[in-house]
Amino acid sequence: MMHADLKKILITQEEIARRCQELGDTITNDYKGQKPLIVGLLKGSVPFMAELIKHIDLDIEIDFMDVSSYEGTESVGDVRINKDLSNSAQGDDILLVEDIVDTGRTLRRVIDFLYQKGAKSVRVVSLLDKPERRVVDINADYVGFVVPNEFVVGFGLDYNQRYRNLPYVGVLKEECY
Repeated sequence: MMHADLKKILITQEEIARRCQELGDTITNDYKGQKPLIVGLLKGSVPFMAELIKHIDLDIEIDFMDVSSYEGTESVGDVRINKDLSNSAQGDDILLVEDIVDTGRTLRRVIDFLYQKGAKSVRVVSLLDKPERRVVDINADYVGFVVPNEFVVGFGLDYNQRYRNLPYVGVLKEECY
């Protein structure tokens, strides 16, 4: 059932599960013979990462980073790293898990940071891509779904920390933000 604060459901729980299976298969093939470090960007990536890693048939390690650049509905451009990786990234093949690529500022900052820490490679898998909002020339290597320039919540994405637990992605009604 759709949450009362939503205009519509964009991507169903079943569509997300199916796409995670496809992405997992592709990532498994692309990383054959490697042991990637899967890094989730807190908090939004958690549901996506949990679903995705079930479909990656490799020995993996996982870690998390907490970065922020949002206040309300706007990316403010000031990207802060609130929690660094637990271990060194030296020589690691990193697969960065993101909930959405929007302006690209956060992604650019985190990728640069990981290379400064000595990562061997950094690729990005994002549940959602919103290319209309991009201000930095950057793209994810693996994308679940391209979404229109609307305010989306659910499956990890939030508005003021709400709606993350919805099992689907929907468009928030304007009167709610």
